[in-house]
Amino acid sequence: MDYLEVNASDIPTQLLLEADPSEQSIASYLNGAWCFAAKLNGNVVGACVTKPINTDIAEIFNISVYPEFQQQGLGSGLLSFALSELKSKKIQRVELSTGTFGYQLTYYQRHGFRVDHVVKNYFLNNYPEPILEDGIQHQDALRLYVTL
Repeated sequence: MDYLEVNASDIPTQLLLEADPSEQSIASYLNGAWCFAAKLNGNVVGACVTKPINTDIAEIFNISVYPEFQQQGLGSGLLSFALSELKSKKIQRVELSTGTFGYQLTYYQRHGFRVDHVVKNYFLNNYPEPILEDGIQHQDALRLYVTL
C-alpha cells in the first residue's frame, strides 16, 4: 500500500461518496484542500480530504475507503499518514465532524481524537436525505479534535 499526497482531481467522486452522500457538500470542500490517498497497484482505494482553517488548524472533511478494502487497516494507515503530513505542514490541531454514535466515533477515538462539542441538528440541517446507520438516523454531529 502506498500513501501519498495527491490532487483533489485524482480522487474519484464515487470514493468520497462512501463517507459523504452529498456531491454538493463534497464540491464545497475540495477547492484548496490537501488530499491524501491510499493507492494499491496504482489505483486510489482510500482518500482523506483536509483543509487548513488557519495557519495551525486543519479540518478533515472526508476520509473514505472503498467497501472491499475496509476492515484491513487501510483507513487507519491513511489517517496516520495524513496526520503526519499535516504535522509536517505545521498544523497543530486537526478537527472534524462525525455522527454521535457508530463505528466512526470509535475509529477516531482510537486515533486520539477527543470530543470538543455537539452541533445540534447538523445532519438534519445540512443533508436533504436522512443519513441512517444501523437503522438509526444521524441528527447531531460531534466536533472532534486531536492535538498534533
